Amino acid sequence: MHAGVVLGLQLLVWTGTGASYAEAHKMTIEKGCPLVVMVSATWCPACQQMKQQVIPQVAELGILRKVAFAEVDLEQERQLGTELTDGGPIPQIVVYRKTPLGWRQRRLVGGHDVRTVERFLRESIQADPGESAK
Repeated sequence: MHAGVVLGLQLLVWTGTGASYAEAHKMTIEKGCPLVVMVSATWCPACQQMKQQVIPQVAELGILRKVAFAEVDLEQERQLGTELTDGGPIPQIVVYRKTPLGWRQRRLVGGHDVRTVERFLRESIQADPGESAK
């Protein structure tokens, strides 16, 4: 995880819209829960489908209760969005999870259906075998 990203994290429970990145980052740091960030833009049709249809359905499944979730609009927060996506395409869902070995990052790029996003999130927030602290 980039130092700027680590310093800026916070967490909130899903309320229909994502928390600010700062709120979600803070929660992640304080509680140790994974941080999930969706980077999108209003002009991006795939982003809007993810934001308005897919993410709410994933939230109904309960998986977002286990994480700090934030939405970053690339138009409004270009520097942060570019850093989070490594300058790549949107939409992107980026997951940061603290492990005994440091921060782990996974990303899902492009528009996807509910099943794919749910599977990606479940796999991303679960501990890897052999990762437990000694």
